[in-house]
Amino acid sequence: GKHTIFPFYASFLSNDRQQEVLHDVKGDGKGLYTRLGMVAGGICKKEAFYYCPYCAQNDIDQYGEPYIHREHQLQGIDLCPHHHSQLIRYPIDLKNRSRIEYMRFDAKQMIFLERKEVVSQGYRAIQMKLAKMAYQLMKVDINKFSREIVSDKYRSLLRERNLITASNRVRQEELFIAFTAKFPKGFLELYESDINMDDEYNWLKVLTRNLTRHVHPFRHLLFLYFLDEDVESFLQVNADKGPFGKGPWPCLNKAASHYRENVISNVVVSRDFKTNNPIGTFECSCGFIYARKGPDKIEEDKFRIGKVKEFGGIWKLKLNTLAQDGTLSYREIARKLGVDSKTVKKYLEEEREEGPQSKIHNTMLSQYKEELLEKLFNNPTYSRTQIQKEYPKQYMYLYRYDKEWLFEYLPKQFKKASVNKVVNWSARDKEYYKQIEQLYKELMELEKPVRITTSLIGRRLGILSNLEKNIDKLPRCTELLNKITESVQQFQVRRCCNIIDQKLKEQETILLWKVQRIAGVKSHHFHEIKPYLVEYLSNKQEVNRYE
Repeated sequence: GKHTIFPFYASFLSNDRQQEVLHDVKGDGKGLYTRLGMVAGGICKKEAFYYCPYCAQNDIDQYGEPYIHREHQLQGIDLCPHHHSQLIRYPIDLKNRSRIEYMRFDAKQMIFLERKEVVSQGYRAIQMKLAKMAYQLMKVDINKFSREIVSDKYRSLLRERNLITASNRVRQEELFIAFTAKFPKGFLELYESDINMDDEYNWLKVLTRNLTRHVHPFRHLLFLYFLDEDVESFLQVNADKGPFGKGPWPCLNKAASHYRENVISNVVVSRDFKTNNPIGTFECSCGFIYARKGPDKIEEDKFRIGKVKEFGGIWKLKLNTLAQDGTLSYREIARKLGVDSKTVKKYLEEEREEGPQSKIHNTMLSQYKEELLEKLFNNPTYSRTQIQKEYPKQYMYLYRYDKEWLFEYLPKQFKKASVNKVVNWSARDKEYYKQIEQLYKELMELEKPVRITTSLIGRRLGILSNLEKNIDKLPRCTELLNKITESVQQFQVRRCCNIIDQKLKEQETILLWKVQRIAGVKSHHFHEIKPYLVEYLSNKQEVNRYE
């Protein structure tokens, strides 16, 4: 690696691809150029060797003859990183030479005066930085670079520039505008790296969101230039782990037995409209919900609460237990629960206002809920029957006074089909038909569309088994389902048409690539449905013209 251009290409390959390339090198070398992306993915290809006149003269002075410098042969690099001079083409065409032939420079065929610049001064400063970065890659420890490591560092730098959304997506339009504005007009085209925003697989999008496809290393250098980094400074960038790091996160409910344990698996990230900072909301199964502004900067930040949104039943039960002790002040109770004394006072006064009988009832409800929650938390595989047998008193009390809560937290119930029961299939067909018809209307009015399928309808109505096993006994339902269920392609068309309708309503210009992006349809699928959308849009605009 120290005497080849391998580091230039390998630095931006995935770990797996790096290992495959090394295996190729150790073997017969077949497929090596293809694996590195130098064949299909090559840009600014050099069909000859290049040299710097000053480096060549130094070689002659020091060694008696010039040698081929690997940093002068890299695709896209036009200047010498040491002397900033224009590289000169050595007068031998590599197209007609064997790949394994030994080559050496002949000083008699070389020019030792720098030729006149063939590029504008506006390009030169960028070319110098790119040449220096390419040379830095030649010297870097390959273990410090891989596609995975580089991508995480990119996201960290993009997040600093507010080019990552709260939902952790790259703001591709803003990135495209900022990136292209960084370079003089014509520069990207000159280096075969211009960007078509209508192409879902243009190199800038692939580079920032796709780990399976690879991008030419010269384009990675263009991206580093845009980020105002060079290879050495880029190595010091910390990898992005999201504004709140990687989970799980701790429950910060001081009343719970799992306090400060990492039991919260998900964080909901939103954005503060005033400061634009991310806000993370963390919800534990014990009912405790807290939020804080990000991003987290140190490890201890994960134990910081910005605001408690919900204390939950376990916390309130602990509050009542501490208050009934009679020997603790508000301040002491507050310290034990990790809140302000005013919060303790507020919740206890609310309890008193409800009256003594109501207070006892609420305490019992909280206590029984707490006991069931703890049981469910520690025994996630338990069935409803097991819960009812082990906690009959709690189960019956909650069934009588808070059935909705009980059924929300109990495991799902699996009903057994009754044996020897005579079913009136005609009546059931009519009943199911009405239920399906009503559910279909509700599904079609959802703000976020879902694909209408037999399994979706069956699960929502709890009749999936009959729709799958006894559909031949339900002719009316069969006819209706055939009419309303959608293939994947039909659902894609409906999503796109809904977006077109919305944009027409808001009098926006319709760009089909934007419709594709909002709908989340992959390019090869979108290509198939595009004719339908063009016809739909044409008909809609024709109608609007005459209205």
